[in-house]
Amino acid sequence: MAKFGIGQSVRRLEDPRLLTGGGRYTDDTKLNAPAARMYVLRSPHAHADIKKIDTTAAAKAPGVLLVLTGQDVKKADFGDVPCLVPLENRDGSPRGETPRPMLILDRVRHVGDPVALVVAETLEQAKDAAELIEVDYEARPHVVGTFEAAQPGAPLVHDHIKNNIVFDWHMGDQAKTDAAFAKADRVVKLQLVNQRLVANPMEPRGAICEYDAKDDRSTLWLSSQGVHMIRPVVADMILKIGSPKLRVRTGDVGGGFGMKIFVHPEYPMIVWASRLLKRTVKWIPDRQEAFQSDVQGRDHVSIAEMALDKDCRFIGSRITTYAALGAYLSHFSAFIPTLAGSQMLVGLYQTPTCYVNVKGVMTHTVPTDAYRGAGRPEAAYLLERFVDHIARETGLTPDEIRARNFIKPSQIPYATALGDTYDSGDFETVMRKGMEKADWKGFPARRAAAAAKGKWRGIGMATYVEKCGGGPPETAIAKFNDDNTVTIFVGNQTNGQGQETAIRQIASARLGIDADQIHFVQGDSDVVPEGMTGGSRMVSVAGTATIGVADKIIAKGKLVAASAMEASAADIEYGDGAFKIVGTDRTMSLFDVAKAAKDPKHVPAGEKPGLDDEFTRTPTADTFPNGCHICELEIDPDTGVLEIVNYNVMDDFGAALNPLLLQGQVHGGIGQGVGQALTEQTVYDKDSGQLLSGSFQDYALPRADVVPYVNFDLHNSPCTTNPLGVKGAGEAGAIGAPPAVINAIVDAIYPHTGVKHVDMPATAASLWAVIAANRQKTAA
Repeated sequence: MAKFGIGQSVRRLEDPRLLTGGGRYTDDTKLNAPAARMYVLRSPHAHADIKKIDTTAAAKAPGVLLVLTGQDVKKADFGDVPCLVPLENRDGSPRGETPRPMLILDRVRHVGDPVALVVAETLEQAKDAAELIEVDYEARPHVVGTFEAAQPGAPLVHDHIKNNIVFDWHMGDQAKTDAAFAKADRVVKLQLVNQRLVANPMEPRGAICEYDAKDDRSTLWLSSQGVHMIRPVVADMILKIGSPKLRVRTGDVGGGFGMKIFVHPEYPMIVWASRLLKRTVKWIPDRQEAFQSDVQGRDHVSIAEMALDKDCRFIGSRITTYAALGAYLSHFSAFIPTLAGSQMLVGLYQTPTCYVNVKGVMTHTVPTDAYRGAGRPEAAYLLERFVDHIARETGLTPDEIRARNFIKPSQIPYATALGDTYDSGDFETVMRKGMEKADWKGFPARRAAAAAKGKWRGIGMATYVEKCGGGPPETAIAKFNDDNTVTIFVGNQTNGQGQETAIRQIASARLGIDADQIHFVQGDSDVVPEGMTGGSRMVSVAGTATIGVADKIIAKGKLVAASAMEASAADIEYGDGAFKIVGTDRTMSLFDVAKAAKDPKHVPAGEKPGLDDEFTRTPTADTFPNGCHICELEIDPDTGVLEIVNYNVMDDFGAALNPLLLQGQVHGGIGQGVGQALTEQTVYDKDSGQLLSGSFQDYALPRADVVPYVNFDLHNSPCTTNPLGVKGAGEAGAIGAPPAVINAIVDAIYPHTGVKHVDMPATAASLWAVIAANRQKTAA
């Protein structure tokens, strides 16, 4: 390998290992002893009282080692699976609580709620035994619709949560916003749905727990987005054994998308079971179980209003969102539709005042929480779909309405009405460059050509901004090895984004050594520092920490090298992996200096021997990546079948650490965003509460013929809030794609139908129904 500079397009260093079968995902973990298998019995009801559970026959079944129920949880006095985010209602009172034991004691609240666990020698034996558990359910009324659940008289998910509203939160200046509406020349309104999604990473969520009797210590292996988020919740808050009794480890991760940040009930279950049996236990769910138990995403119903002056400038906006949170509050679920997403509801526009009201709604469904973008895609979809609607209502073009209202470069740094400060960006230039790349001017001719073939062609744009790079500190630890290598430890956890490449590239560039001299360690609570993957913060925070520790190594190394070469520290310079006395040919390599640093006579006063060091980066401000997506598509009006024929992206990610990694993240994000726009939807039956889209036969992930070829380009404005100048890119594609696609669909069908809005997912069936209904209306 070679030295890699910042800004180079480097292929992912981890890929040869992963592509040749060298990956170690949770189910690949090499165990010290054969594992017993855990199976979870789940509720078939959306809402029911548990009158009685009889586990007698199951406990006697062949191979069964353990059967546990909610009664056992109660006897053990374990804590609930918690929501970690406090929130204050509009009236100043705290949000509601939704107690969630790891096994349900008396009332199930969604299909898939865990009722009992069985551990047996084999998975088949555990499943057979679970079928012998007799549960006497008494069904209760249920509600699965987001808006319906918040209406008076709806069945209550928790008796103490009135109207199923667990919080009623607000942001912004209500009086100032009402005044803006009172003086408006025009008000435009739109209701939108951001449908519920299932994360569906390639590697399902799973867990293995080993028990060490000598130390009375458990090791939990699982597919996660950071071991330090899991350990205290499982060990301290739920099982109450204390964090020192639990080691959490994560190997390779086949996708997370936010869903693997959180503690799900199965994690404390498996640690508990392993400790009771004093042996290794494994739980790997199949896809059907994952659909019923993995935290899901999105699920909002929003009403947006915009006040405009006579020149169609935005003077105030009001947004009310009903955010479905499922049957229980998950870790960050109270945060996602409120602070995480709502601050983005002013987008890139100069809107001087905005008032947001979010009502957290409990429903008899799987809990929701962060899903790729975590509130920002919901905000961007609402705003950019709405801005396009405003353009149509006012007779302006999509670019003109945006250009009139964009924040100008001369106004930056710009403090938004909802409390963010944008440090950099040239938003109209990004849009114009995107339009040029998409040949926006040539669209009318392409539309006419499509019409000649009987197709309806549409073009849609969406600009976006997201907030990332903040959150908790990240630490990078560097340790020198005897074989002339250095190991970097970080608490961030790769889920397929190429983090190993990014950190090794940064360290290689800063230390001037070959990448194959740099090792990378994640995913072990015993050795890695605090950290978590989420919010596109890996490079801006953990990467900056890596620069920090490299700089500390170089600074100390100059003092050691000066001592070892009997020179003045002021005469030592560093470059290309070596310390050199200026004006001479005398040098010492970084690794020779690391060895010399172990000798006390070369160690600076007050310093520890060696060059090992660490650096913690605490974000001082957020970053604000932004961009413009432009989608062009054709619809067959006779079938509703749609094809994306051109997709262009112009992004501002600040400085580009590795353009190839950026492009990969954007492509993957667009795949997910297009999937939400066109194919994906979690559907619960209103009458039975059953999950109708509970497998890949019923839940349509985007296919190769759906996801378009993406023309990707950058117009970067370096970020001023971190030394690397980066803004973050992991979520951007999933944020910009849904509104761009839906805007293009409306542009295609409006001239023929007068339809001004369609909700996601815009499937062939739903589009055909809209077109057919309009044709019937026209005929009548």
